[in-house]
Amino acid sequence: MTASALTNRLRTSKLRLRALATRLREDCSGLAMIEFAYSLPLLIGLTGYGLELTNLANSNLKVSQAANALADNMSRVGLESALSLTQLREADVGDGFIGLQKQTSGIKLTEKGRVILSSLERNASGGQWIHWQRCIGAKNYASSYGLAGDGATGTAFPGMGPAAARVTAPIAGSAVMFVEIIYDYQPLFSTMFFGPKHIRYWASFIVRDDRDQVGPAGAGVYNPAPTATVYSCNNFTPT
Repeated sequence: MTASALTNRLRTSKLRLRALATRLREDCSGLAMIEFAYSLPLLIGLTGYGLELTNLANSNLKVSQAANALADNMSRVGLESALSLTQLREADVGDGFIGLQKQTSGIKLTEKGRVILSSLERNASGGQWIHWQRCIGAKNYASSYGLAGDGATGTAFPGMGPAAARVTAPIAGSAVMFVEIIYDYQPLFSTMFFGPKHIRYWASFIVRDDRDQVGPAGAGVYNPAPTATVYSCNNFTPT
């Protein structure tokens, strides 16, 4: 091969390489795929955060509604009689708890949380008094606002609820059904977005009718035969 032919071949190869480089530089056919690959982790993270935030808000709503519904229901129930005051029975408490379980089955409230029902009343001195409490739920959480028997005498016990929104029984012979719910939030994915969260809500309703607050032997709640389950607060089963 002559020197002239070799030179021409090298020139042709350079031109071809230059043309190929130009086409590669101007080719955008894979750009969208590369950009998507870079942005995919961010999109997955934002989507997961949005879904987790929605689930958290929904869980808060359900727990809040459950607290209000139970307090409202327990302020209405009881065995009515024309000859005596309305009697609250253990069966009535049980029915209220069963209704709560059905209402919150989607979030497994009694498996992952604790429900505390308190009867806030006035004692003989006119002070606030937690006469009795009933509980359901597998988690070992205690009330943030008092235990059964608190305030039985004197006027030192201030009532239930946070200081800025204290709940009290208004008059002698009245009662307030005070409900606290503490729930271990169950994340959709993991605790990476919000960490472990404990959802807490409380609600209260004044008892609607003339209820017998004393009950048998001062217990406040009746349990006639055939006796019903007593949901005492030393029981930590979900049902």
